[in-house]
Amino acid sequence: MELRIFTEPQQGASYDSLLKVAKATEDLAFDAFFRSDHYLRMGNADGLPGPTDAWITLAGLARETKRIRLGTLMTAGTFRLPGVLAIQVAQVDQMSGGRVELGLGAGWFEEEHKAYGIPFPREKFARLEEQLAIVTGLWATEAGKEFSYNGTYYQLENSPALPKPVQRKVPVLVGGHGARRTPRLAAQYADEFNIPFASLEDSERQFGRVRAAAEAAGRKGDELVYSNALVACVGRSDAEVARRAAAIGRNVDELKANGLAGSPAEVVDKIGRYAAIGASRVYLQMLDLDDLDHLELISAQVQSQLT
Repeated sequence: MELRIFTEPQQGASYDSLLKVAKATEDLAFDAFFRSDHYLRMGNADGLPGPTDAWITLAGLARETKRIRLGTLMTAGTFRLPGVLAIQVAQVDQMSGGRVELGLGAGWFEEEHKAYGIPFPREKFARLEEQLAIVTGLWATEAGKEFSYNGTYYQLENSPALPKPVQRKVPVLVGGHGARRTPRLAAQYADEFNIPFASLEDSERQFGRVRAAAEAAGRKGDELVYSNALVACVGRSDAEVARRAAAIGRNVDELKANGLAGSPAEVVDKIGRYAAIGASRVYLQMLDLDDLDHLELISAQVQSQLT
């Protein structure tokens, strides 16, 4: 079971704060640092000092880390044209020496689009399908050849399909709870399927749908990586768990029901239950980015038992 660190910087984080967490992620032997792609806070957080752009952040971290994988859960398809996104991700992959992964989603948070003047189209999922086809198609085009695409929403003519990533294939993540279209897209384009903030029962059901869709598309169901994203709140004592829950404005019982909360032993046990249904990777949503002791505890007493 791999543990990855997943941050939500729109809730309030500077680049320097993210750099500290990314360096701790690397020093503490976690597998990867991922971040969300949002421009507006959610809930009661103040969001200060303001949003950071996902791919600008990852470009900086690419030069300041050595080992960890870097990526998004999920890049919002509404924020970037697919040709531009392919260039951005390929460049950051070069800057990192081949450590980038692209999670790409349709985009959903209408308020942030209104706040920053970003169009919010009705047909987001159909656009996402074309975006996945274009980004992966540009990267897969042989050097010296051209790529063209004539879709409903995007048209590319005689693109040189440059630059190329360092990796022969940048891992692509598709995720979500949709019962029909999401598994089909994952089966067609994804190297990894991620389900966010889902119960064991819902995760098992959705993993099964994706496996079935992969097999229907001529792939082996186990060819994909299956992963969960879950909020983490771990403590050496009940008081420490309660303190960490209060710091992120959550209830301990709710976190235990819907996330990974409690003692290290409790969290190891619950991760084991996700592993039993097919998950091989967990993204730990860390909401208090100043609490680096939390990362140290998880590394020493949770991750050590999983490896």
